[in-house]
Amino acid sequence: MRALMLILRKDLRQRLRDGTLLIYAVALPLGMAFLLNLVMGGSAQRLDARYGVVGLPAFTERVLRPMEAAGRVRLRQVASAEEGRELTGRGELDAVFAGSPGPSSVANLPPAETTDPASPGATDPVSPGTTGPASIEVIGSVDAPVAVQVARELAESYAAAERGERLALAVAGAGPRAVPELRALPEPIRVRQDASLSVRQLDTGTYHAAGTAVFFLFFAVLICVSGIFAERASGMLARIMAAPVRGPVVMAAKLLGGALTALIGMVILVVASSLLLGARWGDPAGVAALVAAVVLAATGLMAAVATFARTAEQAANWQSVAATALGIAGGAFFPVGQLGGLAVLSQASPHHWFLEGLADLRGGGSVALPVAVLLGFAAVGIPVALARLGRVARA
Repeated sequence: MRALMLILRKDLRQRLRDGTLLIYAVALPLGMAFLLNLVMGGSAQRLDARYGVVGLPAFTERVLRPMEAAGRVRLRQVASAEEGRELTGRGELDAVFAGSPGPSSVANLPPAETTDPASPGATDPVSPGTTGPASIEVIGSVDAPVAVQVARELAESYAAAERGERLALAVAGAGPRAVPELRALPEPIRVRQDASLSVRQLDTGTYHAAGTAVFFLFFAVLICVSGIFAERASGMLARIMAAPVRGPVVMAAKLLGGALTALIGMVILVVASSLLLGARWGDPAGVAALVAAVVLAATGLMAAVATFARTAEQAANWQSVAATALGIAGGAFFPVGQLGGLAVLSQASPHHWFLEGLADLRGGGSVALPVAVLLGFAAVGIPVALARLGRVARA
């Protein structure tokens, strides 16, 4: 045991001073997760549109005020549509809703300071109490396409609701005064989403953070395992093996050092991604079990693959191919549940079970099955690695 601790302490000091390992274990995963969140949208990202309103009291109270209260939009009263065009043209507002009374119903989606008429069915009356129909003109900025699209969808949804109310009044032969009673009626059909499905899904930011962390974990382990070949080439391993220490103890210390180094990197990633990227990993006890299990799985598999190589370069190449293939098949960067055969192959990847365990944890479920499968990978890989690493050391 004393010999194992001495070798382990030496390897840990050496690995923690390795700048390349720090890059693969911490810097690259965090950077990749940040880029993926930036490109594909993360959990911390939300709509923060700047909207102006000209008139439209009913639309403002029923649609825009609740969104403002939720912190999704910022509202500003605008005197006229012309002023709204100027503000969107200067980039001070993303879009402006302007009410215009008249016999026609039009919705406009302008590219900066001009408007283009759209389909007549895009909007409808501003208020059911008006004597004539009115329209909502959406004046948008070319520099905020997402906010403008959301504005158009809001106007069209409101118009559709208004059309439904007018149609119901017309069929019933009632006047506009019946609108409050009509809105008070219960919904005939209510569509609800299965809550368990949405709860058991990782949000985008957490998915990217966890996926990149487990993907680069295998490369961090790769560096540690390849260090055994480097020590063999330098003669250091031969001197260690010449000591009165059993070969399996030496190899176990080497693998344990790699596993502990990778575990430290994963802990740093979990904490850093939570603070910097807003990732929500879940219950700490369940996350700790998953992280420990996936580190052991990665160590066993990467070490087993390396033992079939003859040189350090060959071992690194084979491990890189295995790590990349397992990461892609396991959905480290994108979900593979709907990709047919690839979804079946993902069951053979530790990445899949790690992400599956986090999703189960998010839904309040148990991580027993994912942890058991990950430990199964370790139980297969580590004994093979220990048995063959002795031959590698003596070669």
